[in-house]
Amino acid sequence: MQKLRVIGASWCPDCKRAKVFLGQHRIPYEWVDMEDNDAAIAEVEQLNGGKRSIPTIIFPDGSILVEPSNDELADKLEISRSADNDCYDLVIAGGGPASLTTAIYAARENLKVLIVEKSAVGGQAGVTERFDNYPGFPDGIGGAELAERFALQATKHGVEILQAVRVETFTSNDMGVDVLTSTNQMIQARALVLATGSTYRRTDAIGEDDLIGAGIHFCATCDGPFYKDAKELVVLGGGNSGLEEGLFLTQFAEHVTVIERGSTLKGSKLLQEKVLNHKKMSVTFNCGVKEFTSTTGGKLRSVILEELNTGRVYEHVADGAFVFIGLDPNTKWLPSGIALDERGFIKTDNMFQTSIAGVFAAGDVRAGSTKQLASAVGEGAATAIQIRYYLDSLN
Repeated sequence: MQKLRVIGASWCPDCKRAKVFLGQHRIPYEWVDMEDNDAAIAEVEQLNGGKRSIPTIIFPDGSILVEPSNDELADKLEISRSADNDCYDLVIAGGGPASLTTAIYAARENLKVLIVEKSAVGGQAGVTERFDNYPGFPDGIGGAELAERFALQATKHGVEILQAVRVETFTSNDMGVDVLTSTNQMIQARALVLATGSTYRRTDAIGEDDLIGAGIHFCATCDGPFYKDAKELVVLGGGNSGLEEGLFLTQFAEHVTVIERGSTLKGSKLLQEKVLNHKKMSVTFNCGVKEFTSTTGGKLRSVILEELNTGRVYEHVADGAFVFIGLDPNTKWLPSGIALDERGFIKTDNMFQTSIAGVFAAGDVRAGSTKQLASAVGEGAATAIQIRYYLDSLN
């Protein structure tokens, strides 16, 4: 029987996720590492209109999936995605650090816990290159490794993790919360946690949509290695994410320019010092993006910038642009009964409970959260404790 082929690279988080997913479901495949493999690179570019989009998965029938989510892979492979039971003490929508920590604490209280994650566990932490500020790891730890440790600890305590499935909607009633999944399974929960995280915002500048994956990226860990020996890379955004990813990109490019709309950087003082003193980095202040231009081959050529103080427009030639200009909460799917703030983040009380009884929120999706890994873990633990008090009050 002919195996499907996965073309990718060892450093690519999405490739690792796809390989883990295939392995978990015992799907045989052939792995092709495109790094230093000219034939594999040419095949990927030919299949993707000149873009080096990975993983590119080629099926025995000749069809392909490019950068597929676990959901798309499961549908293509006709894999069953149903929870083992129809009733749980706690269902958690999302599989990032806040979710996994809530699950670990709740499971240790002998609660039956189900995590429903539309992609792969770990959230944004799982695709972050490295954490140097997470307590307990003085030498730092890779995001993917840390996410794997979270998930392993959760399953060790009996947490069921359902991947490639999302929570479609839910309704509250006297018995608890009825949760409908994307696979049309109705699950009854005594309590529900919303921990669906957030997504990096786009610039919406002219040319952006056409160049995503062909010079415009939202994950330096995923796509930075494509730019070995590049002359110039641009990072849009001077917050913690932009500065961290910009520093990471210096190991590949000759120079990295950070573009910041404001007059000062927004990241931590330590990161600011590293960036401002780095011999391969520079910062441009008070500039916004008007347009991305492309080469005749359909790849990024330059970023058209506007000086916000003077109105002067000029061209900044770059091999790649990495966008880190803020986060949007993953809340568009929520029913109307959930109260949101003006930016779309979920409002909670000081017990982490939302405007709907029995429904809680934790992590990046919650209004007022600090969008940091350590605080997400702390919120997860605190939420689990409040859920225990809430469930005890129902007995």
